Amino acid sequence: MKLIIQIPCLNEEQILPETLKDLPKSINGVDVIETLVIDDGSTDRTVKVAREHGAHHVLSLTNNKGLAKAFYYGLNQALKLGADIVVNTDADNQYNAEDIKNLIEPILQKKADIVIGDRMVETIRHFSPLKIFLQKLGSWVVRQLSGTRVPDATSGFRAYSRSAAMQVNVISNFTYTLETIISAGNKNLAITHVPVRTNPKARESRLFPNIRTYIRRSLVTLIKVYSMYKPLRVFAIVGGVSFFGGVLLGLRYVYYYFQGDPGHVQSVILAGVLLIVGIQIAMMGIAAELIAVNRQILEDIQLRVKKEELNPRTD
Repeated sequence: MKLIIQIPCLNEEQILPETLKDLPKSINGVDVIETLVIDDGSTDRTVKVAREHGAHHVLSLTNNKGLAKAFYYGLNQALKLGADIVVNTDADNQYNAEDIKNLIEPILQKKADIVIGDRMVETIRHFSPLKIFLQKLGSWVVRQLSGTRVPDATSGFRAYSRSAAMQVNVISNFTYTLETIISAGNKNLAITHVPVRTNPKARESRLFPNIRTYIRRSLVTLIKVYSMYKPLRVFAIVGGVSFFGGVLLGLRYVYYYFQGDPGHVQSVILAGVLLIVGIQIAMMGIAAELIAVNRQILEDIQLRVKKEELNPRTD
């Protein structure tokens, strides 16, 4: 059983040594533990520091791809290196590395494909009440969209079985945390969570400049990803609102007409436009649903290709 702990990095020469030092050297049920540092276009000594402090593997990206892509490329590299389990953790030493053994336990027991570390955000001292509220609200939204019970959807401390890692696709350039949970939920992968501890804050987050930007980009990601898996539902809701608005305006015109007021022609025109738009959006939803089915078939083909490439036959 081989565990690879991957660490996406961008200019982390100051904190990375501490992060690497805290990683476990042995875990019951695991034969080999290796570390993989993903250098996301760092301009400092991150790569050199990683090698000096015992990182087994370093994947250097040609330029800054963003956290989501760095995570995705890291997973693929870990699979190529023969990982049976992949743990993702942050380079800023946010998570207590001693909890890695708890994080992978459900996978070792074959009770889960993916395990998310629950930081219990209400207990983190440097989180403001607003940030705690937004974290909990965001996690609730992700649970509704994914059909999972993950209480801390934005946690980057997570473990993947080899099978689950092969099925991960990331389209976002912003963050992988929300997208991968929605994707896994819609693929019916077994997802669970375990409580994990956090370390004192070492630096400010560099993922987003302010909360407003984070909310906006997260909403765009959620809508985009959910639309990929449930396009007919999304288009039906939007089209239904338009169609229902047209019906209401039409009824308004009929009401005034029988009241002896034949005016309000503009209501009839707008009602017609809304009805037509609603029907067109619904038709677009049907087309999008067919495209989603085709995407699922392509993902199945991709999974088979990955299995052939990463698990070559020995006979």
